[in-house]
Amino acid sequence: MMRRFTKPVFLLLMLCITAICVQAQSVVISGSVTDKLSKEPVPGAGITVKGKTVGTTTNQSGKYAFSTTQKAPFILIISFLGYTIVEKLITGNTTDLNIELEQEGILGQEVVISASRTPERILESPVSIERMGSSAIKEQAAPSFYDALNNMKGVEVSTQSLTFKSINTRGFNSNGNTRFNQFVDGMDNQAPGLNFAVGNIVGINDLDVDNVELLPGASSALYGAGGINGTMLMTSKSPFDYQGPSFQFKTGINHVNDNNTGVQPYNQLDVRLAKAWNNKFAVKGTFSFLQAQDWQADNFSNFDRAARTGKDGNRTSDPNYDGINVYGDEVSQNMRNVAQSVLNAGTSGFVQGALGLPAPPTAAQIDAFKSNPAGLNALNGFLRTNATMRPFYAGLNTPGLLPDQNVSRTGYEESSLVDYKTQSLKISGSANYRFSKTVEAIAQVYWGSGTSVYTGSDRYSLRNFSIGQYKLELKGQDFFVRGYTTQERSGDSYIASILGSYINETSKKSTDWFPQYVGNYIGAKSQGATDAVAYAAARAAADQGRFVPGSREFALAKEQILNTTISGTDFKKGIYGAKFNDKTNLYHYEGMYNFSNLFNNVVEFQLGASYRLYQLRSNGTIFNDLVDEINIKEYGSFAQLGKKFFEDKLKLTVSGRYDKSSNFDGRFTPRVTGVYTVAKNNNIRVSYQTGYRNPTTQNQYIDLSVGGGSQRLIGGIPEILNKYSLFTNQAFTDVSYRAFLAAAAAGKPDPALLKGYSFDAKGVRPESVQAFEVGYKGLLGPKFLIDAYAYYNIYKDFITAVDVYQRNTDGSGFTKFGVPVNATGKVTSYGAALGIDYLLGNYNLSGNISYNNIGDIPDNYINDFNTPKIRYNLGIAKKEIIKNVGFNVNYRWQGKFYWNSSFASGDVPAFGSLDAQVNLKIPSVNSMIKIGGSNVLNKYNFTSYGNPAVGAIYYVAYAFNP
Repeated sequence: MMRRFTKPVFLLLMLCITAICVQAQSVVISGSVTDKLSKEPVPGAGITVKGKTVGTTTNQSGKYAFSTTQKAPFILIISFLGYTIVEKLITGNTTDLNIELEQEGILGQEVVISASRTPERILESPVSIERMGSSAIKEQAAPSFYDALNNMKGVEVSTQSLTFKSINTRGFNSNGNTRFNQFVDGMDNQAPGLNFAVGNIVGINDLDVDNVELLPGASSALYGAGGINGTMLMTSKSPFDYQGPSFQFKTGINHVNDNNTGVQPYNQLDVRLAKAWNNKFAVKGTFSFLQAQDWQADNFSNFDRAARTGKDGNRTSDPNYDGINVYGDEVSQNMRNVAQSVLNAGTSGFVQGALGLPAPPTAAQIDAFKSNPAGLNALNGFLRTNATMRPFYAGLNTPGLLPDQNVSRTGYEESSLVDYKTQSLKISGSANYRFSKTVEAIAQVYWGSGTSVYTGSDRYSLRNFSIGQYKLELKGQDFFVRGYTTQERSGDSYIASILGSYINETSKKSTDWFPQYVGNYIGAKSQGATDAVAYAAARAAADQGRFVPGSREFALAKEQILNTTISGTDFKKGIYGAKFNDKTNLYHYEGMYNFSNLFNNVVEFQLGASYRLYQLRSNGTIFNDLVDEINIKEYGSFAQLGKKFFEDKLKLTVSGRYDKSSNFDGRFTPRVTGVYTVAKNNNIRVSYQTGYRNPTTQNQYIDLSVGGGSQRLIGGIPEILNKYSLFTNQAFTDVSYRAFLAAAAAGKPDPALLKGYSFDAKGVRPESVQAFEVGYKGLLGPKFLIDAYAYYNIYKDFITAVDVYQRNTDGSGFTKFGVPVNATGKVTSYGAALGIDYLLGNYNLSGNISYNNIGDIPDNYINDFNTPKIRYNLGIAKKEIIKNVGFNVNYRWQGKFYWNSSFASGDVPAFGSLDAQVNLKIPSVNSMIKIGGSNVLNKYNFTSYGNPAVGAIYYVAYAFNP
């Protein structure tokens, strides 16, 4: 298999080397673009060959240089938002082609690459695409460009903390979005142990962003596994094109009117340095440091985790209270079952003594002892009169005394367990060498570290974690070859619910706490107390000795648990650990060649291949790798062919990709697109795309205790299912297990109520989607741009999860497992969006609205669409309302929807949020002062249930050479 894979890769490398020689035949063009009135450079202006996809953009200094194999003479088009288009005749190699642009141009002239992996005007993109350039980033009101992604058409964001945000489009949003791909300079930006990007924690410095392109919907045919719901590509600035020092300091406040903390400082420093020598060798480096107080999750609503739904009550009124952002209270037992367990232990001890056995009696020996009337009478007399046994015997044998009621341990609020002192340190750098004007070698590094909070099946406190990405690349006008690695290090990160549960266990074991609770409840009720008084007395008695937040005992227990890994937990020795130790790595190699210029652009043809290796290394704290190391190999290749017809009015493109992973069968994903120009700058697009995603590394190999130890999450592949004998010792469904418990608590245990769950012999499989889209993008006059689309998706083998209960072989009870499985049947979703940009004088008015909905779902599928049906954005901006003063205002709104996840489920209310900024440009020192904020009306809102509510951030920023 590897030989078949190596040959096309070797051929691709040879073609790339050949391409270096071909470059000498290119026409080379260079120059600058400036504003005709102010004479200032125009960065980000589009330079394209008329009627072709070849082109570039100007750098920060307004300069550009590129080459093309297009035969002269030809027309060069120079365009930029808000300026009139200029056309120039090119007859051969041209230097110092300096262009002056006049304001009041037309929209839609930006050049994009990601839609077809080749340059083309955004108006001619065959699929929906959103773009944010460096010029727009400077004018954004949000604290960072990543925060401003919220304003793009159809984009949803799940905010889990100040620096941890997950991007999504077209439904099925989640806290850690494994259905959305994020690339930085061609590198998959995911944390390999999680299989999703950790926001922009290890990503591009705001001063170094050249552009962001976002593709809503499936994109596997071009970008491989994942990206079922979207792909985002972020590109940094070249050190050749953007030279010199830049820095930005932002200071402000958040937590205004926040009763949890009061007003807190917010500070961020960004620095960028770049230098080139003789247009041959260049280096750059960036530094970013953010420090602030994170948003606090304080949703104390009562939650039924088994049914995944909210319930009435609080800690005072519900003995089985389980607060969403309270941890340790997940540990729960039924009062009658506790009483029965105490009596069972007493029975075992009495029979052992009566029979003089050297070890505890078997169930058969106990039954034989009870069958003797004298033995039974003696046993009942002991249980009825013994000081320890008496209350539990009375509780079970006195009608109405002991209710069929679950009770939970007293938990700790998240603020007592999680580190909210947010810090984010990012550095990046590159060394670039140009062999010619079009062939460049790059060595590049991104590294980020910090403290944040992430929501998965639990709330994870990420402390001193780090991720590094390191890349070597050779690229030309028509090819690239790159290899990179991602190194994930969890640092001192831990799971909040396990920490809360284990602090409880350190102060008093549950095997002592629950009997104390039940015994004191029975005692209080026997003396005539009401239920409420008895519950309160029982909890007060059982909680004696509980470690209180702020106490020395609490701090010592917390520190010990945080310094012990999960795999180091030993209940018998009283050793508890909540720390996970993830050192997972990813290695990726890929190459692509664009044959279009070799074919004189008669057709567009691209060929590419990739190979990826995951090395899962968690030392048993996340994955099933305590004994054996886990490696996952993936490889694939793609091809794309495009051709224009009918005097270039119609362009058809066909793409296909084949991918194979170690644990799953190979998969082919095709794509067919068509773009028809109905009039100048007016295009209709139709596409059929397919996408798929492999089960994540955690879907495959996770082996982790969560929910304070109340559940075990395991991978869904046969290897892990066999480890826990789930094929041979059949587990039972969640619904039937709860029915069995109810019957047992009522004194009528009925094993017949338990219904078995059968796992697929092949285990969990990849999920796939077929995506159909029709869209229109066009100019209705030079100042009015409209973009609209509608889509319909069909998902197959949708990856979901089930909770099952397996009877322990030692007869001690049941173990709860959470296992990823594929939903039977198909899941469908559909939606539409409309975006408008209008130039009113020098004002830029913008607005977009999107609609997303779920269609058919299987009976056994847990609906986690997690997306509002309606959301919209409105914006108004002007670069100069008076001399050197500009502003930007954006308002977004989204409707109410229901959020469903393994951590928490509930309603997310509708909300609106306003971002605004006003800026002063100081051309004499190439600087900008900006005053602004996000959510400036300070209306606290949350985007996903169980995550913190987010208020305003107000800031003042000074930027030099932004």
